[in-house]
Parts: sequence; structure tokens; C-alpha cells
Amino acid sequence: MTITNGISTAQDEGLIAARKAAVVNTVKQKILRGDLAHSFSIKLVKNVEIIHYAAAAGYDAVLIDLEHSSFGLESTNQLSCAALQVGVTPIVRVPANTSDWISRALDGGAAAVIVPHVNSVAEAENVVRYAKFAPLGERSATSGMPILRYASVPAKYANPVANDATLVIVMIETEKALEIADDIAAVPGVDIVLIGSSDLTSDMGIPGDYDNQRLTDAYAKVSSACKKASVDGRVVTLGIGGLNPRPDLIEKFAGLHSNARYAMSGADNSIMLNGMKAGAAKCKVMTEKIASNQ
Repeated sequence: MTITNGISTAQDEGLIAARKAAVVNTVKQKILRGDLAHSFSIKLVKNVEIIHYAAAAGYDAVLIDLEHSSFGLESTNQLSCAALQVGVTPIVRVPANTSDWISRALDGGAAAVIVPHVNSVAEAENVVRYAKFAPLGERSATSGMPILRYASVPAKYANPVANDATLVIVMIETEKALEIADDIAAVPGVDIVLIGSSDLTSDMGIPGDYDNQRLTDAYAKVSSACKKASVDGRVVTLGIGGLNPRPDLIEKFAGLHSNARYAMSGADNSIMLNGMKAGAAKCKVMTEKIASNQ
């Protein structure tokens, strides 16, 4: 073993092997390039074919939504692993800010975790603690990680590479959280601060009023917080959430804020319903035409 600049050849080789094994996080890549990354939310369809549909459609990521679905971890992990295989970043929104949800979702293949309703610095720190290996956090060591293609890599190399490949996303969904956006964004290890537009407008007393200036101001405030936290090579991104039915507003906020580079941009339930409604409307017109010709 040789030593060069304090780094052993064996250590170099170990890190190279771990990095080579790691699955590329497409969302992170796009963010670092300054491009807007889009995810497709999955709430209804458990079949892994939905992942292939999302990839064929051109989405960058799938968001497996455990907060608003009846999915369990077994289905979630199968979907996550399928996404890793086709180059679509698997993101899991967990229902609670606890290690048993966060770390197991990541152990099962998620490359990013979203935690809703983060209302304090301590809660943001908990997310990082459960999602990252030491020294950033306290995630329990494991082997054969899907994000490293199940490669047998020593933990001293695997853990930092897995940390780098994993995105931590915290959600601001209340005025209380909005008031301390600067502090939440500043928590080391937080990568994206995602605004939950639906819950935030509800907390503001203007549920669903996405055109309201108060929501526009909220995006500006969180964007500013992310910019302040993006120092010394660190990048903290503003996320756009809850605006699936309003692509015009996704475009607006991404255009207004150069650091808004992740958006929840579609969902299986809404796309299925809209498609079925359109089909049913055509059937109705057809039926009426036939009836009028009789």
C-alpha cells in the first residue's frame, strides 16, 4: 500500500469502487446543472410497470407517496429498485419523521426522502440524522444497498458515497415553518426545502388559492432562505410542491427563482382521472349523436 498526499492507494481504490457502483441521482445532477427536475407522484398503482411508464414519458423521478396512499414499505421498495434500474430517481415521501420510516425507505432503494410538516430546526435535524450515515447523521449501517447496486463495499467507502447520492428534502407547509425558513434551510445536510402549496395555503386560511400573493411571497421567502444557506460549495434548492394541476405556476415560480429546480409535476391519480373523464365525455357525445339519429 502506498501513501500519496496522505491518501492510501487502497483508500483511493475503495472510493473509486464505491462511486462506480453508485446509481446516478438524476435529480441531483439536474439541480447542479441548473435544470428543473420533475417528478411523477405515485399514489395508486403498485405495479412496477408504472415506473417504466414514467421513464418512457420522460420524468426525471418518481415520488412514491406514503403520506397520501395505503402503500407499505414492501411495495415502496420494489418500486424504488425498479426506478434505480431504469435511471429514474426514486423519491419516497414518508408519513412520519421517524427513523423506522426514513432509514428503511432508503435501505430499500430510495435515493431521496421527503419528510412533510417540518416545523422546527430540531425536526429538520432529525431528518438528516435518520437519512445520513455518520458523520452527518446516525443512520444505521447496512450492507448490500440498492443505491450501490448491492456491491460489497466496505462501510468506510460505501457510507460517504451513499450520503452523497442521497437527497434530503424537508417540507414547509405552515406559517410557523415559513417564519423560520432561514433556520430550516441552514441545517447541514438539508438539500431541498419543498413548499407544500396545498397545506400551506390551508394553514394561511386561503386553501387552494394558489394565485394569492401570499403564496408568491412565501416562495420568495424560501428561495431567499435557500440562497443564504448555499455557501462554501453547498447547494440548497427550493422545491415546488402541490401544484400538479397548475403547470403555469410551476413555470412561474421556477422562472422567478433560479434556485427553484425541483418540482412535483404529475400524479397517477389525477392523470388517470383526467384521462377517464376525457374518454367518458367522448362516449357521452357519441351516445347523444346516435340517439339523435334514431
